[in-house]
Amino acid sequence: MVLAIILGMLTGLSLGLTGAGGGILAVPALVLGMGYSMTAATPVALLAVGAAALLGALDGLCKHIVRYRAAVFMAVTGALVTSLGVRISHALPEKVLVTLFVLIMLWIATKMLRRPTVTEHAHTPCCVNPTTGRLHWTPLGTFTLAAIGAVAGLFSGMLGVGGGFLIVPALKRFSDLSMHSIVATSLMLIALISLSASGMSLAQGAVIPLSGWVFVAAAMGGMMIGRQLVPRIPPVRLQQGFSILTALVALSMLARTYLF
Repeated sequence: MVLAIILGMLTGLSLGLTGAGGGILAVPALVLGMGYSMTAATPVALLAVGAAALLGALDGLCKHIVRYRAAVFMAVTGALVTSLGVRISHALPEKVLVTLFVLIMLWIATKMLRRPTVTEHAHTPCCVNPTTGRLHWTPLGTFTLAAIGAVAGLFSGMLGVGGGFLIVPALKRFSDLSMHSIVATSLMLIALISLSASGMSLAQGAVIPLSGWVFVAAAMGGMMIGRQLVPRIPPVRLQQGFSILTALVALSMLARTYLF
């Protein structure tokens, strides 16, 4: 139980500090640290990430920076394909899932390790209407949001991750929202998708043991701490530290799967 508390806190803390992507550490924490199988870890990771992200989203709602209509719309499109991801996770061998998971983690680590660059997009599909301050729902923008939600939902069901590592870069690339708004909106979307995928896993017979519930509660506590600490840490240092940690965890999972 002590290990569940420590690892859950670290998972929630990383999610709270980075705003997105930290949830990808939930599955490795359960598999490497607590001895869960990949299949058993998925519903616990989804519930932990979803509950922790929900706390972050509520904080964003209080600050009026969450684009909740866009988040709900993307969550609905994500939920439509989440069950497909869950079926894929049960159909593929565990080694294949772990390998895919590791490749994604290494890709994320590489992307985050690079020095951030400021790019301006003259024409983005998802633009804020300067008159109303709300997103302008054009056909292209609507399709873009639907695609982002669908991809996030697929990976949530298949790998037990919240999808923030895809959502934040996608919204940054295809919208003109501020970074604070993107992070808060992403947390709401992560919460909706992860909790939806977790519910589907539980409906299909998944069981969360007591240590899993402790992990979930600890992740929520870590999120609250992370959101308080994040203004005090330079974003570049957060990205570099998280990318190194992500790469180390990915390589550890790969070694555990193929060498031990």
